[in-house]
Amino acid sequence: MLRWLIGGGREPQGLAEKSPVQTINEEQTQNPYTELLVLKAHHDIVRFLVQLDDYRFASAGDDGIVFLWNAQCLTVLQRLDVWLSGGSDLCVWNRELDLLCKTSHLFDTGISALIELPKNCVAAAVGKELIIFRLVSSTEGSVDWDVIEVKRILDHQDNILSLGNINDLSFVTGSHIGELIVWDALDWTMQAYERSFWDPSLQLDTQQEIKLCHKSNEISIHHFTCDEEYLFAAVGRGLYVYNLQMKRVIAFQKTAHDSTILHIAKLPNRQLISCSEDGSVRIWELREKQQLTAEPVPTGFFNMWGFGRVNKPANQTIKKPQENGTVCSLELIGDLIGHSSSIEMFLYFEDHGLVTCSADHLIILWKNGERESGLRSLRLFQKLEDDGDLNLGF
Repeated sequence: MLRWLIGGGREPQGLAEKSPVQTINEEQTQNPYTELLVLKAHHDIVRFLVQLDDYRFASAGDDGIVFLWNAQCLTVLQRLDVWLSGGSDLCVWNRELDLLCKTSHLFDTGISALIELPKNCVAAAVGKELIIFRLVSSTEGSVDWDVIEVKRILDHQDNILSLGNINDLSFVTGSHIGELIVWDALDWTMQAYERSFWDPSLQLDTQQEIKLCHKSNEISIHHFTCDEEYLFAAVGRGLYVYNLQMKRVIAFQKTAHDSTILHIAKLPNRQLISCSEDGSVRIWELREKQQLTAEPVPTGFFNMWGFGRVNKPANQTIKKPQENGTVCSLELIGDLIGHSSSIEMFLYFEDHGLVTCSADHLIILWKNGERESGLRSLRLFQKLEDDGDLNLGF
């Protein structure tokens, strides 16, 4: 069942208490996604989407069904031309959705996240453990595959919620209590470790510890996206931009959504998209701004939230290194409202728009309204010309 709708703004909230979340006016002049197509096929929560090529994607939900869609689940291994699915087993599939091989009920908690690593390896998050698998052919030249467990790593103190590739040489994991670990992608050793307040050696004062313990969901790292310069992190309801070279946060929105952010992606032109349990998709733009001389500057990834050891007075300011030094801000440029429940994740197609999946059982394809209008006009003129009804005379 397909429904064609025109996207609009958020419904009035009446006399409800004002939210700290940044808002945007109804026009949203920088938001191109003004049309949406609702795809209804699943009968339960749609949990995952995976892009297969430039226009096809697959969806998987709690109804146990995988659907293949055309935009005109799950990790794709580009090097091997196969894709993986998690759960109680690690399953390997080809592009025709044939099951090639799987593990044999190794896990009670199930695989929560997967990423591709070099040398035909994958990293799987299973509770607190990071497990490395290697995919091998049964015999040389054979189309049969096997999955071999290579290594188990137990360095996180709590469940791993997110996995992300930084580049060919490193990847990153994030946990429920706000731990961030950067790993070597070749030998799987730890390169960097940032941890939150949840460590007795930090010797926090009692009031701070009580305050933070009641808001542990605000420090859970649910998703990453990276480029060569920045690590973008979804932390609780907030978005944080971490400069990999400077090793500090350079921009953030502490309350980017009303509820936990579940998925983010970087777009061209310094843009970022986020989706949340609050049922919204928001588009952000990373902008440089002039920094005041006396403005406090964050010096560590988690110091932005007040976690970790405090070495200097809270009100102490840090002088900028240069007179014209800059930091960045995340500015809201689009707010997409169409789902009625939590949005689990989305895909971005450069030529075909956004695809979102939700707990409301729906998949929505968000289209660039201006582009679609132009395409419809071209098709109309083409049809009139083919039918001989187009008169260009004056």
